[in-house]
Amino acid sequence: MSERSYEIDFGSKALTGAEAERLTAGGAGETERAEEAALRPQGLADFVGQPQVRAQLSLVLEAAKARGRTPDHVLLSGPPGLGKTTLAMIIAHEMGRGIRVTSGPAIQHAGDLAAILSSLEEGEVLFIDEIHRMSRAAEEMLYVAMEDYRVDVIVGKGPGATAIPLELPFFTLVGATTRSGLLPAPLRDRFGFTGHLDFYSAEDLHSVLARSARKLGMETEETGLTEIAMRSRGTPRIANRLLRRVRDWAQVRGDGRITTAAARAALEVYEVDALGLDRLDRSVLRSLCTRFGGGPVGLGTLAVTVGEEAETVEEVAEPFLVREGLVTRTPRGRIATRAAWEHLGLTPPDAG
Repeated sequence: MSERSYEIDFGSKALTGAEAERLTAGGAGETERAEEAALRPQGLADFVGQPQVRAQLSLVLEAAKARGRTPDHVLLSGPPGLGKTTLAMIIAHEMGRGIRVTSGPAIQHAGDLAAILSSLEEGEVLFIDEIHRMSRAAEEMLYVAMEDYRVDVIVGKGPGATAIPLELPFFTLVGATTRSGLLPAPLRDRFGFTGHLDFYSAEDLHSVLARSARKLGMETEETGLTEIAMRSRGTPRIANRLLRRVRDWAQVRGDGRITTAAARAALEVYEVDALGLDRLDRSVLRSLCTRFGGGPVGLGTLAVTVGEEAETVEEVAEPFLVREGLVTRTPRGRIATRAAWEHLGLTPPDAG
């Protein structure tokens, strides 16, 4: 099995194997790992936001429990940080089963997947993050495993190779993807339920932050949490990360309380502005406006200008900038909107 795979037994609350990096913010220390795990809701009733997905998933799970069967395979899509991993864990918890967690990039050979599948127990949940990044050979093996609960193990090579069918226990696959369009149709069609997670409203993020603050024993003001929520880009993972950074500032330079003043001062230190733009976002906007007159400019050229990989600009900064109406994408390249110029305090070239 891949080194990144691990297992959680909800009955004993034990973690075995390597702790999944996806469970925490990148680069978090042991304390933040524990805090991140503590902040995750364990049941659908505790999960904030995504009301339609929650209602649909609740029906799937309740029906499966009533029939005494494992739930259908579940595909969760949407931008990073919205709760796909958390929902996978909730599915296992609601069904009273264990969960295995791995990722698409870790499954590069059919043998990697066969090792994971053959070790599953009856009713377990297998969570594959970034499932669209699995190898083609592993995908083809997964088709049979999802539909017939069987894998064919190839023994030998060449004309003398033999396929030995290996029966699998009934299990539920939960796949998560940030780019559902990259999933091949035969794989996508084998999921019994598909849920798309949208960005959170500021009100829902406020509820997420209030719950997290209670869990972490923070003293807060409503307006302080609102300030953090407004700068969290509609993403709970970012909201919780910013909450911890504001807590650091409040403990070191403030009176320990999460107030509006503390939130603003802390987020200024961490270069998160009133719209939630960070250093990279502002670098992209400033380059567009000051170096290229607002565009259009190609992605590769823009990435070189800000000193980042094109993939980073396209997948990390650009979705939020486009969603906020600061950048538009055209066949000729990226263009800064009037709102981008105004946000930077610059005068658009067509202002006169």
